[in-house]
Amino acid sequence: MDVKTTVLENGMTVVTDRMPSLKSAALGVWVRTGSRAEAVDQNGITHLLEHMAFKGTKTRTARGIAEEIEAVGGELNASTSIEHTNYYARILAEDVPLAVDILADILQNSTFDPQELAREQHVILQEIGAANDSPEDQAFDLFQQTAWPDQAIGRPILGTPETVKGFDRNVLDAYLSDRYRAPDMVLAAAGLVDHDEIVALAREKFGGFNSESAAPEGAAKYIGGEILHNKDLMEAQVLIGFEGRPYKSPDYYAIQILASVLGGGMSSRLFQEIREKHGLCYAIYSFHWAFSDTGLFGLHAATSHEDLGALMPMIADELLAAANTISEEEVARSRAQIRAGLLMALESPAARAGQIARQILVHGRVLPPEEISSKIEAVTSADIRRVAQEIFTGTTPTLTAIGPVEGIMTARELAERLQQGPVLRTATM
Repeated sequence: MDVKTTVLENGMTVVTDRMPSLKSAALGVWVRTGSRAEAVDQNGITHLLEHMAFKGTKTRTARGIAEEIEAVGGELNASTSIEHTNYYARILAEDVPLAVDILADILQNSTFDPQELAREQHVILQEIGAANDSPEDQAFDLFQQTAWPDQAIGRPILGTPETVKGFDRNVLDAYLSDRYRAPDMVLAAAGLVDHDEIVALAREKFGGFNSESAAPEGAAKYIGGEILHNKDLMEAQVLIGFEGRPYKSPDYYAIQILASVLGGGMSSRLFQEIREKHGLCYAIYSFHWAFSDTGLFGLHAATSHEDLGALMPMIADELLAAANTISEEEVARSRAQIRAGLLMALESPAARAGQIARQILVHGRVLPPEEISSKIEAVTSADIRRVAQEIFTGTTPTLTAIGPVEGIMTARELAERLQQGPVLRTATM
């Protein structure tokens, strides 16, 4: 990696990763703000603002923005997450100045035309409706809500129909001014890029952003519990979770490997034991979401009502077994999977730009791949067993399920089963 970093006078960070063998570039602006920065009546505004950024500026129409970038074969897009928002472009190297100009324009000069706003609000209402029609999406929304009830981090990124319909131009302008501050923004570029050129462009185009950081978000407090919705569906969507670890936790890599060992692929414990050996579901996997001050370890499965009674105790037994019998061979296999994923991502300029931007926002610096690899390699099976014991038996479970869930093991019953002690079976090889 050929990474260079510069902090502008107003506090905005410019970071580049030059890939001289390419003819293209990926670049974007990452902002340290997401849905957890929203007040209750603002739920969904970050996502709406991301949509409205492409709907016209003082000098470009919505169609003009699309035509201008596509005229050079490029593309523009954006995304909103719980803690970050990003606006990005993929272009040929010679069109980097155009991409920077468009990104700067949409983030500073959007007009939020009332007609465009009304149309986009309607589009997002359809997006919310589509999510509500998906039992899996519903289950995940309830999962966040149950883990962090009555907190911004637990509310849906899309917002609700009531909040989305209530936003107007003045509210969007105020939120943009409040949350989009130079010290909380990173312009990242990877590919055939020149660092000094990107810095000069950023200084010219983004120098007008406020140089004071936005107010910090409130601390998250994991609670846990359960929400069960019995519905007439073919399958039950089941999510089980526990308090995880934040990005900067010493156990971050241990819990990532734990998620991989348990349910990170076809060789994982959950897949082999529950899907392959017993056929209780078509797919089952585990994951870990890390945030700045909290985390959530979870697993997802979909199964019939007939198999639900056997599925839940078996999952509990697998969690206990992982806390007591994970082997060095399993850890080595999962280390290799994670390391391969990191290295493969380095082949994509878009992935590299996103990676270095997020590392700046989270860690304040770019982490060399060698440093990450060494931390992954340092994790032992004993570390993972300890972390598994801490989270599976030391935190309140989060349980959400939608579908034919009558008679499902409750969160309390799951917690009691996990307190019964280790399940000693031979480690999956």
